[in-house]
Amino acid sequence: MGTKEDVRARLNIAELIGEYVQLTPAGRGRLKGLCPFHKEKSPSFQVDVEQGYFYCFGCKAGGDAFSFVQRAENLSFGDALRKLAERVGVAVETRYGEKQSRDLYDVNAFALEYFREHLGGEGLAYLRRRGLTDETIERFELGFAPEGWDGLLKRARTRGVPERQLLEAGLLIENETGRVYDRFRNRVMFPIRDHLGRLVGFGGRVLGDEKPKYLNTPETDVFKKGELLYGLDKARGQVRDGGELVVVEGYMDVIAMQQAGFTTAVATLGTALTAEHATLLERQGVRRLALLFDRDEAGQKATLAGLDQVVGARLNVRALSVPNGKDPADAILAGEMDALRAALAGGLDEVAYRVQSAVEAYGVATSDGKRKVLMSLLPRMQNLDPLDEGASRMRDIACERLGIKPEALLDWISSKAKRKTLSKTQLAGMSTQRHDEDRELALLKQLLIDPTLLAKLDGHVPFHNETVRKVVLAARGTRRSEEVLEVFRGQPEEQLLIRLMFEARDAGAHSRSAAEQYEEKRTAYAAQATDEIQIALSIDQLRAEVDALKKQVLGAPPAEQLGLLRQISELQRAIEAEKRARKMHA
Repeated sequence: MGTKEDVRARLNIAELIGEYVQLTPAGRGRLKGLCPFHKEKSPSFQVDVEQGYFYCFGCKAGGDAFSFVQRAENLSFGDALRKLAERVGVAVETRYGEKQSRDLYDVNAFALEYFREHLGGEGLAYLRRRGLTDETIERFELGFAPEGWDGLLKRARTRGVPERQLLEAGLLIENETGRVYDRFRNRVMFPIRDHLGRLVGFGGRVLGDEKPKYLNTPETDVFKKGELLYGLDKARGQVRDGGELVVVEGYMDVIAMQQAGFTTAVATLGTALTAEHATLLERQGVRRLALLFDRDEAGQKATLAGLDQVVGARLNVRALSVPNGKDPADAILAGEMDALRAALAGGLDEVAYRVQSAVEAYGVATSDGKRKVLMSLLPRMQNLDPLDEGASRMRDIACERLGIKPEALLDWISSKAKRKTLSKTQLAGMSTQRHDEDRELALLKQLLIDPTLLAKLDGHVPFHNETVRKVVLAARGTRRSEEVLEVFRGQPEEQLLIRLMFEARDAGAHSRSAAEQYEEKRTAYAAQATDEIQIALSIDQLRAEVDALKKQVLGAPPAEQLGLLRQISELQRAIEAEKRARKMHA
């Protein structure tokens, strides 16, 4: 028996990794490419051919050929060792559990040989009626399980294959009396392989009226429906580096679509998409899913509503409708290729759908409705990783629909409170409706109390309100509000200034003595308010800069990302300093 070192000695790590990553020279004995383990636009992944190691300067993944295959294929060390040993022709010892899995693969291969031998007559005629070519039938290894209760069982006995193995593989059924018979009878057989191409089970379609119409291998040590996608072994090479998989409902849909050139089609095995599917697809470099089912718009919405939140959080998902309510295989058979291409180009976006559903459920006309919308979307919005496109898009859409400030939403999401709440006051503070301009007008109101407070302004905060900007420029050097008003006598700004001046001088419904005290302290209040408003405007400006830098990080090469992240960190420290200053003034 060979060892790990025997396998390592025969491996060419550049050839191995080159099957997953497009590599180019990067100096003596080194190659580089885009990392398969994280999303990036500039290559930070390198392979040292002489030393036999790989390393990514972006996500810090590194190791030898065995650890690369473990990461890339989501395998245990034992499975990775066996896979690479088979690649280089070295026999290695397997543990009991691994040997049992190997036995299941082998007995499935034995059954596939039997099914393929029997493909002819009615089974072959059915496949040809569905428009499949001989090449496609061969490529997908389609077969037929003949009628009769013990055809496969008899073949196994003549070949010395134990009944126990056939039972463990789900190919035989044992009834209450102990009788053993074939599970698949009078069915067109679809071999099911995992993403590595290992034969893990079968699906069978009945040709008569028997039920169920489709029958799959039961759960075994290697056949787990919630982790498998039919056709992924063939589609995976087409979707690396952020590609999109098209998920359909049936085996025949996958085969017909791949034959027609839609080479990224896969299907679940009668289950919904699961968190395990999402994990598997992420490791394969898949970033986007298109769910193509024979459903109308209501059906699309139902599909997205029932989608596992983990799937939506990890992958960008959209739901599509097949033309004329047909399934994809029927649409292709009817020659409706242009309509199918059009369907693949459209669809209902899952992120936008979830925001729209929340808005329709709670409304945005009231503060309570907006609060409920945000609380319902919080689980999907709260991941602040700049590379989580789904969470970022959901925050952007929510801000647009609810009229709230992105930086205020981020502050609420990133708060350290374990159980987040959202009061009407908080929500009002998040509103974008004239937010900056209202603050600027509040500042102007204080300046009209005492124009000498202009000296307190640092001059770094730009004004959005044109009237405020004009008045601030004109008021420099004045000492009384009447002097400011005189500058704008007869101008459009005059009425606004008169209103603000009266509001600023209004002591409210106080007693005479209280009003006198208010008048005495008014200038002090104005000075304090000026400081607070200027700090708030400064914080808003800093937050806007942070938001702009975060967007730059998404499209920047790794070498620049670190510098941008440092700038973000510095700005965030400045924001915290401004917040402390605000508290000191409070």
